[in-house]
Amino acid sequence: MSRFPDPRYVRGDVVAIGDDLRVETLRDAYRHGIFPWPHENLPMPWFSPRRRTVIFFDELHIGRSLQKVRRRSTFTYTIDRAFEEVIASCAGSPRGDDTGTWIGPDIIEAYTNLHRAGGAHSIEVWSGSDLAGGLYGVDSGGAFTGESMFHLAPDASKLALLFLIDHLRERGATWIDCQVTTPHMTALGAREISRNRFLDMLAAEQATGRVLFESRPS
Repeated sequence: MSRFPDPRYVRGDVVAIGDDLRVETLRDAYRHGIFPWPHENLPMPWFSPRRRTVIFFDELHIGRSLQKVRRRSTFTYTIDRAFEEVIASCAGSPRGDDTGTWIGPDIIEAYTNLHRAGGAHSIEVWSGSDLAGGLYGVDSGGAFTGESMFHLAPDASKLALLFLIDHLRERGATWIDCQVTTPHMTALGAREISRNRFLDMLAAEQATGRVLFESRPS
């Protein structure tokens, strides 16, 4: 039995409140389309947005300038090579007008533990031996939920996402969960769908038994 209420029967975007960030709680949440999103000075809210943002791979839009950057790039890419560096870099990235980050020490510890248990994964973009960008997210049981991304070199985070999408496509996936809308995701073709449709899609992916990543991180 899930630790969380069924999002289909919740009126708002927040389906639960609580500070339990153990690995088994996070696994349960993501498998039911739910994720924690800390807000300052509030108990931890757990969200399942009524409008969910996804990228369907057959609707992916790669603009000409990004295509050119991708062709000419000398970056190299890895999976799960530097998860802790990636999440720390995401936490330290400026967020426009935001004064802080939702990726605090508790979140870093929780997702690092989830990574060590094989449930959270990172994509790294390298310029030589230097980390130039990356992203991390969660395997929700055959579907990937993106959490955060960062770049230290222009377009490195977008290229990390494109690398991830290629990786997921090779394993039979057809979409990625972006959670909420951002300008960067919209530019790549992301769009909103209803929560119920998202939950149906998530359940269908889980039923396939699809393996997105070959092995647990060492």
